[in-house]
Amino acid sequence: MINTKEDIKKFIDDKSFNKIFILCGKKSFITSGAVNLFKKLINDKEIKLFYKNSELPILEELIDIINEIKKFKPDLILGVGGGAVIDYAKMANVVDVRPDLENLIINYSYPFKKKNTKLAVIPTTAGSGAEVTSNAVIYVDGIKHSFESELLIPDNFFLIPEFLISAPNKIKASAGFDAIAQALESLISKKSNDQSVNYASKSLRVSINSYISFLNDPNIKNATEMSIASNLAGKAINISKTTAPHAVSYPFTSLFNISHGHAVGLFFERFFKFNYDNLDKSETSFDLKQRFELIFNLFNVKNINDFSSKIKLIKKKANLEDNLHALDINIKQSSEKIIKGINLLRLGNNPVKIDEKDIYNIITKII
Repeated sequence: MINTKEDIKKFIDDKSFNKIFILCGKKSFITSGAVNLFKKLINDKEIKLFYKNSELPILEELIDIINEIKKFKPDLILGVGGGAVIDYAKMANVVDVRPDLENLIINYSYPFKKKNTKLAVIPTTAGSGAEVTSNAVIYVDGIKHSFESELLIPDNFFLIPEFLISAPNKIKASAGFDAIAQALESLISKKSNDQSVNYASKSLRVSINSYISFLNDPNIKNATEMSIASNLAGKAINISKTTAPHAVSYPFTSLFNISHGHAVGLFFERFFKFNYDNLDKSETSFDLKQRFELIFNLFNVKNINDFSSKIKLIKKKANLEDNLHALDINIKQSSEKIIKGINLLRLGNNPVKIDEKDIYNIITKII
């Protein structure tokens, strides 16, 4: 599953790749060491570098990327970066610029037809598993929307652990928690199946033990482990999709600039407790209580309160602040805007039906 720089070299040396469009994050491309690798690798190829500007994937920049790709006509698109870069690369390879694009995104009705060219991606963070998922996110007027199609899955991906080591701890912490959250949400999602449970369980067996070590002392060993955990979480979530913690995280990213994994973690244990406390209202085809028992076993805890405490401890060790006052968020004042920005598609996968009142109660700590 893990690759070497030699694997990338062999891939790029393919004679059918004469024109390569590299989409990357300006900082991550340099700090990860990817820039040095590509300077050595690419001699006889025509290259177009596009550095993304927006921290979040936004429609305006996506249109710029698509237009640049159209002008350049590459044989290969190479996405090198975190989740936003990879999502941009995935979307730009299948989406056309058209007058009704914004409406199609908002209504989740884009008519996917074909890939423009071959797409390969190289993650520089261990978190979203975007290299193996059939969805990508895009912000339109500050609200997060999703594209979903098998055509979005990259043709190739390369996991290079050393590219993860030099990322700022804030990015590593947020991305790593996202991997843990995705695996956990996958286990209780209504769409989960035996295969996704297998992927998610394997992911958690690695990430629970490696996440904090990776933050405190990043080295090739724990970078490799987090890379594998993230990839497995991506495979799990590609089958099951995410649930309430992800659905509710989106407005916290767009409104308050809280990074994605950090936003997912804000109320994570509260949503899981809500689901556990409402086991009798489960809408799953599987025994939700058994899934929670699996989770307790993986986290070496006895009950939902111990699980909640463990999640809070992990967040504390990772410096992922969940005190809204400390984050300068007036939750009651902003609750209407937050609830309006929730991704209802993701909310539908939650194992227990959850409505706006429940969400308000959870995020304002009434329960």
